Amino acid sequence: MNVKPSPGWLYGALIIALSVWVLHSFLQAVLAACVTAVASWPLYERFAARVARHAGRSATSLMFTLLMTVLVLAPLMFAVGALVTEAQALLMEIAAADERGIGVPQWLENVPLVGHWAAARWRSEIAYPGALTVWMRRADTTALLGWAQSLGQFMARHAFIIGFTILLLYFLYQEGESLAAGFRRLLRHHVGERADGYLDLATRAVRASVNGMLVVSLFDGFATGVAYALAGAPHALLWAAITGLLALVPFLGYVAVMALTLQLAMTGAATPPLLAFGLACLVLFCGDKIVRPAVARGGVRLRFAWVLMGCLGGFEALGLIGLVIGPVVLTLARELWEQRVRDLAPADVPGAQTVELAVAAGETTRPGSVLREERP
Repeated sequence: MNVKPSPGWLYGALIIALSVWVLHSFLQAVLAACVTAVASWPLYERFAARVARHAGRSATSLMFTLLMTVLVLAPLMFAVGALVTEAQALLMEIAAADERGIGVPQWLENVPLVGHWAAARWRSEIAYPGALTVWMRRADTTALLGWAQSLGQFMARHAFIIGFTILLLYFLYQEGESLAAGFRRLLRHHVGERADGYLDLATRAVRASVNGMLVVSLFDGFATGVAYALAGAPHALLWAAITGLLALVPFLGYVAVMALTLQLAMTGAATPPLLAFGLACLVLFCGDKIVRPAVARGGVRLRFAWVLMGCLGGFEALGLIGLVIGPVVLTLARELWEQRVRDLAPADVPGAQTVELAVAAGETTRPGSVLREERP
């Protein structure tokens, strides 16, 4: 079949392509705002029903946008700030220990197979005063400056994304209903009646992914708090809050666990750091492998392997917002696959076309008809 696009079609495609090219730098902000709006829309409707009588539509949208910004950003900023503070305290302890020489931990020599070798290397490399200072002088200054520059660019980039996400979120709360209705009509026109099912599935998947992240964060924070308390870690509640908030992102909670383990290892005892590390890793493993799939099962109907690949692949492609977008895309892909298989199934069954023709002609079940149930 020869396709001859009309000038109007080519003009529209060109405009869309140029628009995407102009706005590609804002893709993450747009996706983040859309995900936040979809996930929080039921809460916004309840908030608007109570506040809209006393305030205008714009004021209601602005207040809820500020409320969502505080609820989302404040805990993350607290976690990062607390982790930086603890890291600074740990570095000061290491620097103070380096002035007098960091002695070999008593438990290191008892490690099977490599204990004596590791203890000997520790004495030759770290035990004498100023050893770590010598190590720092050996470091490549250019590489350190490059790493600091990359970190600064990363922070500036994400501050830019957060700012535009808040702005777009305010706009979506104001115009969300009309935008959703227009988008639904457009999909119905091009996809058909199945568009409603796809949109409902995507909405459920987004909310299930976000709910899964929140529940996992709460579970990890509470359970690691118990684990840290059992291990005798100082500031167990603070470290539990840091771990739980960082656990919003898969595998990022292990950063807090490693930092706490290193801090406990500075005391020289073997049991507290190993116990805290083992229990916290077990908690994070259960949160990612059991709790997250169980919570998201109603919306993201995928096995754990696909959910994990969706999260990690989405994170690699789109950053933090990809943790939600990835599983949603795979959920829609699975629905398309199953729908296509269901559409093709009747054609693969012998006699199915005859049955469909008989039903279409209005024939009823009678002796000798293809609709009759075969009996042995």
